[in-house]
Amino acid sequence: MLRPMPESARESSRSERRLEVLATLLLALATFGTAWAAYQSRQWTGQQSQGYSRATANRIAVNRESALADRQVQIDVATFVQWVDARAHGDDRLAGFYRARFRDEFKPAFAAWLATRPLTNANAPGTPFAMPQYRLAASAEADRLEADAAVQSDGAKDANDRATNYMLAVVLFASALFFAGLSTKLESRGARKAVLALGCILFVGTVVFLATLPVRLTN
Repeated sequence: MLRPMPESARESSRSERRLEVLATLLLALATFGTAWAAYQSRQWTGQQSQGYSRATANRIAVNRESALADRQVQIDVATFVQWVDARAHGDDRLAGFYRARFRDEFKPAFAAWLATRPLTNANAPGTPFAMPQYRLAASAEADRLEADAAVQSDGAKDANDRATNYMLAVVLFASALFFAGLSTKLESRGARKAVLALGCILFVGTVVFLATLPVRLTN
């Protein structure tokens, strides 16, 4: 005749099952958390690469636009010097020849400079290049591209920080997995509870940490 299991033994068996269920649940959730954090880390790493690539492309374009602006300034300076020289020699025909060949971006500044009566007004700007009307589209485009490159670079740095944070979450989830697995190998119930509790604390803390991070679903 089988004797009924003592109450203490039944309670011990139920406690063991609860520990096993909790360990299994922690293993499953920590595995999912590890996969999610690793996925997010990869997404932000991709965003970082794209940001640095765009910043590099913009800075290459900045060099191109800056070189164009420098060439245009040289042309404007050269034609203006020739005009001044022709006027100084009283050759109005030659002066008109050079004036007709001023670049369109230089003409408003030149006209504004002439309006200041530079030949008789001691307070007039020395050259048209000091006038606010002298603006180069290539120079403005270079400034815009440089500002955009700075934004892209800052965005890439932020993405790198976020990828690093998600990788830290991967490590923390992996630690929770380790403690969950270790708890199933220990003989002492007290040790199992302590190790499993440590794994649960790590898991919950990592979930709270993840809740503070931005999520990126597509690159």
